[in-house]
Amino acid sequence: MTPEPDTQTAEETAARHAQKMAKKKAARDKIMATKSGEKGLIIVHTGAGKGKSSSAFGMIVRCVAHGFPCAVVQFIKGAWDTGERRLLTGHFGELCQFHAMGEGFTWETQDRARDIAAARAGWEKAKELILDANLRMVVLDEINIALRYDYLDIAEVVEFLATQKPPMTHVVLTGRNAKDELIEIADLVTEMTLVKHPFRSGIKAQAGVEF
Repeated sequence: MTPEPDTQTAEETAARHAQKMAKKKAARDKIMATKSGEKGLIIVHTGAGKGKSSSAFGMIVRCVAHGFPCAVVQFIKGAWDTGERRLLTGHFGELCQFHAMGEGFTWETQDRARDIAAARAGWEKAKELILDANLRMVVLDEINIALRYDYLDIAEVVEFLATQKPPMTHVVLTGRNAKDELIEIADLVTEMTLVKHPFRSGIKAQAGVEF
């Protein structure tokens, strides 16, 4: 038997949609009414997909837009002339401190002792910034790489974040292969999933997209 065609008028469709959305809004408002707390978050961006640092810098831009003091410590990309570094140091240096502590990826330096020294210097600067309660957010860009290669002690990093971070300071840690111990203490963890990347098609990293 052929089904009868839908004879619902545009007005009836609009009314049903409005009713459905009203129910959804009421449910959402009920949930939101229970969410009144605020705290400084430990945020982890990890995974093989692109966007970990980009997302962190997006949050830094939000802080700057709100007039909140913030800071960035780069553990790996220190030698790169990146767009975000130019923007933040050139236009918003009074609000955002930018510390490029790294010397490049491990396969570029080819010197483990030197990489460890750079990571330690970055972590000392990171601790100093995190302890400054005037800063609303501190981004530790690519620190997960330093932790992955054991340039830094994960137990020390976790203990510091868990016990010494000021209550309202947000700390964002980026990089692939986040350690389980870090994920365990984090308030927000996002894993970027790689579906497709132009690098596999022979396209190099490009200004405005990767840096």
